[in-house]
Amino acid sequence: MTEVAEAGRSGVVPIHPGVFESEAQGEPRLVGTHCRGCGAHFFPRRAVCARCLSSEVEVVPLSPAGTLHTYTVVYQSTPEFPTPYILAYVDLPEGVRLLAPLAGVPVDQVQIGMPLRLRVEPVRTDPEGRTILGYRAYAAGGAA
Repeated sequence: MTEVAEAGRSGVVPIHPGVFESEAQGEPRLVGTHCRGCGAHFFPRRAVCARCLSSEVEVVPLSPAGTLHTYTVVYQSTPEFPTPYILAYVDLPEGVRLLAPLAGVPVDQVQIGMPLRLRVEPVRTDPEGRTILGYRAYAAGGAA
């Protein structure tokens, strides 16, 4: 796998270094850390396991499938983010819980426990004109 950060030369950069890696087909995926000592997973990546303090960690792709743990609807924000929008805590099968914008789901249809799918996609353009890749959650099987 190659770091998506290397793609910065081609005009695409990750929202935060080390959050994604590209598969052989070039599709970026979220990556985290897996501890070889205790089996814990973390996102974002860590150099040392937060559970057992082992440095025997490896970078692994994370599942794009998850479940909605909880959410909030944001009605006031900075001008960069149109409101309202939904922020969701998503539980992944690896035991990781991450925060992601929930897109494509009307507020009145959001349900705790609903299946979600994470997608890496462009989220904005920086002042240099490069595409910034981020990630969003969508209802599993739902259109964006």
